[in-house]
Amino acid sequence: MIYQQARDNSVNRYICYAGYMEIDSAIAALGALAQGTRLDVFRLLVRHEPTGLAAGEIARQLDVPQNTMSAHLGILARAGLVRSERHSRSIIYRADLGGLRALTLFLVKDCCAGSPELCVPLLAELAPCC
Repeated sequence: MIYQQARDNSVNRYICYAGYMEIDSAIAALGALAQGTRLDVFRLLVRHEPTGLAAGEIARQLDVPQNTMSAHLGILARAGLVRSERHSRSIIYRADLGGLRALTLFLVKDCCAGSPELCVPLLAELAPCC
């Protein structure tokens, strides 16, 4: 398996190219999403893929002070769930769909005890949105 260290060089953020996360990375991602505002931010960014949103626009849409939003975005970025890119004077944030994919695979990789037919309903529900 080939591992790549996350861009922020954090010690516990290694994602396997096969699509699986290390347990510490999964805990960090789930912890980041376990707060209401951060979950709202992540879902908003997923809806705005692939263009993303400026930090100020995210704060405005969710009615959160910009300094508070900055802290939330930092937590999500360190957890591997969002990434940012500077465009002129704005920073555009996007959902890191690779991180979402890795987290989802981590959660369901042992699903159904080797009986793939049991996972069909889950996959059927995911198919229309993906």
